[in-house]
Amino acid sequence: MIRLNRYHEEIIELVSDGLMVVGEDGNIITVNSRMEDLTGFSQQELVGATCEILNCDACDTARKKAKMAWCRIFEVGRTRGKQCMIMKKNGVYVHAIKNATVLKDENGDTIGAVETFTDISEVTLKDIQLRQMTKLLEEGQGYLGMVGRSPAIEKTFNLIERAALCDAPVIIFGESGTGKELAAHAIHQLGSRKDEPFIQFNCAALNESIVESELFGHIRGAFTGAYNHRKGRFEAAHGGYIFLDEIGDLPVSTQTKLLRVLETKQFERVGDNRPISVDVRIITATNRNLSNLISQGHFREDLFFRINVVPIHLPSLRERREDIPLLVETFISRLRQKTGKQISSLHPRVLASFMEYDWPGNIRELKSVLEYAFVIAESGQIEVGHLPAPFQKNSPTRPHTSPIHYGKQAVAKSGEKEALIQALHAAEGNKSSAAQILGVNRMTVWNRMQKHGLHLEKKVTEGK
Repeated sequence: MIRLNRYHEEIIELVSDGLMVVGEDGNIITVNSRMEDLTGFSQQELVGATCEILNCDACDTARKKAKMAWCRIFEVGRTRGKQCMIMKKNGVYVHAIKNATVLKDENGDTIGAVETFTDISEVTLKDIQLRQMTKLLEEGQGYLGMVGRSPAIEKTFNLIERAALCDAPVIIFGESGTGKELAAHAIHQLGSRKDEPFIQFNCAALNESIVESELFGHIRGAFTGAYNHRKGRFEAAHGGYIFLDEIGDLPVSTQTKLLRVLETKQFERVGDNRPISVDVRIITATNRNLSNLISQGHFREDLFFRINVVPIHLPSLRERREDIPLLVETFISRLRQKTGKQISSLHPRVLASFMEYDWPGNIRELKSVLEYAFVIAESGQIEVGHLPAPFQKNSPTRPHTSPIHYGKQAVAKSGEKEALIQALHAAEGNKSSAAQILGVNRMTVWNRMQKHGLHLEKKVTEGK
């Protein structure tokens, strides 16, 4: 054992990172007080235990790769800047950077290894939030990024402010492209948890088999491909908000576990049986009719009652046509700054056609049309010839939507399955194009194809 005198102890305590010395047999010889703070274990609990007590995913890999020693560090001598996750006494993950070096005596014999752990959990969280906010930066004008002055949207703004003042679950209803994500961010910015995390997750964006891992995390080895520990979205959102978009596409099996989190404020990681306590405010959003999903057995009624405490309905663009000129002006201004092109406005005929168009893709579609026009036009006004083909075919009269019904219109008029078949036919089997027609993402199209037993050959047919 290494005998540390008072001088050495003071040096160890001066280190701002968690520090521990490990013997060749893997037993912890000493730790500093920062290591106690970092892990939640006391010095008495750590000293004498093996370093496996930290359940570090990087260390687990290093031990398995070692040929002769307890850990590979004793074979390679040093490791620097290794990102890892260690588990605190209460089961919470800590993102850390680990540095380690082997200690030798004057004869060159190994006497142990010193390891330091730098807590980067806050940096990791800020990086997630930065990526989210970067996506929304150009939406910074208007009411917390939401543009409009119509009575319909003003009513929505008022409801958002009221929802932000309480801590109850919020559900945002609205067609694709109406700004549900912006509304969720607005609630966060106006609420008492505005300085806490805002973590979002698209329930339809991933395969069903990994949704649970994304939401609740997993431990290393929980399933094939789980090479490292993973902190789930709920754990990352602790103290703040979690925004679950397209909640109607959440698998029923995961709905059951989500309901338990809402009722008990606890969850378990995949592959682990230790409960993790969490304090989050939940915001959900959907463009689907949850009542219909409940009657079809695709959505739990008890979960619906849990999340449908403060409902907010976002109006479609056709329900607030008077906002179109303001939205056009806002988007043109942003695109002008982004591209440097001196494009000033719309030709009156274009604005008239915009005012009459039904905008099945809502604000997102309007923005996409203007982005297209900025690619074609060079300067001056945006003319009819600068618009996508559907507008040119019908101009100067009202541009009509295609024979394929979009989004909720499709579900209401033809049913989800029929709308999907129509969209796939119109897109000639291209799932991305079908997703644009329906106003959903590509993974949702794939999920619905599986759900209704559809597959693609040369044409869309029903699975046997």
